[in-house]
Amino acid sequence: MRSGIVLSLVLLGLAVGCAGRQELETPDYEAVYDAPLEEMWPSVREYFKDANLPFREDPGSRVLETDWKQEFGGSKISGYWHRYLVMGKRETPTKSKLWIIRVTKSVNKTLMQPGRQLDWGINRGMFTGGPGTGEANDRVSIEDDEDRFSMPQGENGFYVDSAQGHRDMHMEWRVFRGIAPHLEKKAPVSAAQKVARASDAKSAAAGFTECGQEIIGLKPRAKAGGVMLLGELHGTQEVPRFIAQAVCQLTTSGTPVSLGLELPVENEARITAFVKSAGTEEDWLKLMEAPFWRSPYPDGRGSEAVANMLEQLRQLRARGLDVEAFVYDHPKLSGQKREDALTATVLSHVKTGPTRFHLVVSGNIHPRTAQGLPWDKEYQPMGRLLKAQLKSVMALDMAYNSGSAWICAADQRAGKLDCGVKETKGKDNGDRFFVHVWDSPNKDGYHGVFYVGRVSASEPAIEKGLGRPGANDNSAAPAAVDVDPVVSTGR
Repeated sequence: MRSGIVLSLVLLGLAVGCAGRQELETPDYEAVYDAPLEEMWPSVREYFKDANLPFREDPGSRVLETDWKQEFGGSKISGYWHRYLVMGKRETPTKSKLWIIRVTKSVNKTLMQPGRQLDWGINRGMFTGGPGTGEANDRVSIEDDEDRFSMPQGENGFYVDSAQGHRDMHMEWRVFRGIAPHLEKKAPVSAAQKVARASDAKSAAAGFTECGQEIIGLKPRAKAGGVMLLGELHGTQEVPRFIAQAVCQLTTSGTPVSLGLELPVENEARITAFVKSAGTEEDWLKLMEAPFWRSPYPDGRGSEAVANMLEQLRQLRARGLDVEAFVYDHPKLSGQKREDALTATVLSHVKTGPTRFHLVVSGNIHPRTAQGLPWDKEYQPMGRLLKAQLKSVMALDMAYNSGSAWICAADQRAGKLDCGVKETKGKDNGDRFFVHVWDSPNKDGYHGVFYVGRVSASEPAIEKGLGRPGANDNSAAPAAVDVDPVVSTGR
């Protein structure tokens, strides 16, 4: 056991550095327990038991490691897991503290460091006969054999291409607030949270809900009745994950959230029903029967990551959290008429939920609060129209590190849209999700950015085996394709 934890510490050696900026409710300094380590540690163990986070422990060193847990309780198509490495430290003979490292891994190699996909060794195709052909050269080189046998085996193999480790100050303070009253003999250890609970929820929200690494700068910007417009680049894995984590973190801190998606309004009932469903196979089939999943020009809004995000929202709702989703696109319209219709639909949802926080996602033209586009100086984007009618509207452009996305771009030679995985160029601002607001809006009317790290393409959900690829509904017009310019805002 001790050797396993030591290995984790070695692999995560870089994770205990600077934790970055913290939100208002998370101090930027360490929590110090007014109790010796020996007295504090049993309460730590009790906290993780109460949070239903099974762990293994090295008793002699005051270190424990939780089991891998899939994000949002185990999505049937999610690709992310996390665990905690918890280390008790002696501050003084009478005081102590914790270091908590969050490790996140993904089977789809989204977290892989750039450059690892390159083949720096001998080409395995150097022989005329490949492995399994039965020919005389059915072998690999000695160097390749050596590389293969030196690869991490079993669970540790996940770390090579897919893991990230970070010191989690938010979790450290979360544990401290659950333990400190117990150490003062005032209350039992508790992992319970203040949550926004849905009025029609059939079951109470669990005492502890895991929402991923805290999004820096998000919670102070989320206010009742407020609208946050996110201008995204369609077709990435990271934006839907950012959205799901944002909704989770806000609802588990007491803020009810309504999520607006740029999907055809004809699917309103279908999306709403799925989010409130039990997630059975029949529920999935009803969701995936929507024509927009099978658009002849899949622009990223019907991606595997979006389907996964809807499943994560459904799971939050199933836990009793106050999560709602609505759609607002009018694909049969274009130009200013479409912007007017988008605005009217979003506005109606905001006015019917004045105590809720509205997170509205779209391509990066619609959220702008400044008038005009390069090809139309009189153009009034949805963001500008909403800001004229609501008190609290914030527009954030997407910032990201270079990577890839599933993009539909105009092919001038062929005279049609070309949809597929394409490289994107951005700026590296670290691997933590964050929201940053400037002192004043930029020329496009954006108030700041939301940053999602290195981006990776998410293919259409229907191509990943979700739903029924053979089914077509020709009675409905295909969804409009957003071909907003790919703008790198790596601020």
